[in-house]
Amino acid sequence: MYSCNGFIPDIAGAGVRLRKLTPGDAEDMHRCWTDEETSRYLFLPSLASAADAEDLILLLNELSRTEDSLRWGVERLDGGEVIGSCGFNSWQLQGAYRGEFGCELASPFWGRGYMGEAAALALDFGFRVMGLNRVEAFSDVRNTRAAAFFNSLGFAIEGTLREYRHSAEGFMDVRVFALLKREWEGKAANWRK
Repeated sequence: MYSCNGFIPDIAGAGVRLRKLTPGDAEDMHRCWTDEETSRYLFLPSLASAADAEDLILLLNELSRTEDSLRWGVERLDGGEVIGSCGFNSWQLQGAYRGEFGCELASPFWGRGYMGEAAALALDFGFRVMGLNRVEAFSDVRNTRAAAFFNSLGFAIEGTLREYRHSAEGFMDVRVFALLKREWEGKAANWRK
């Protein structure tokens, strides 16, 4: 059975590389996590400075040691900077074989295929290496961009969780998406071509 033990592997694609976030990525991730368009639907603590982003990076890396999360930085191969992150916010193997996928990308890089490739790399790792059978994703019901993105990856909408999350704006409804391993296998065959 898969065990992370704090190891976050590098996974390279054609345009992006998934890699462990480091304190040196704090400036890039601070720009991403505080980007007004990107952060609109994120559930992150307030990040006043790059030092706060560094603390969050260290927390995410610690969560991989305790088997609670596996988060990669998304690095552009043609620019070298980290432009977002993606990975598994949680997972449960025994008795469920499921994980929760999450991602964010700085808005200047939207629409260029970076996150589609990054998500495909992460999902492939989740199904092939981690042994997941089901990957779930959650988004604010107002986030139509996320809905279209998850749909493009092959996720199906399974429903709405009413007043599922709470923010400064109050309670909000969340849409649930899911992708099964057998569905991904057909999609991944096309993606690898």
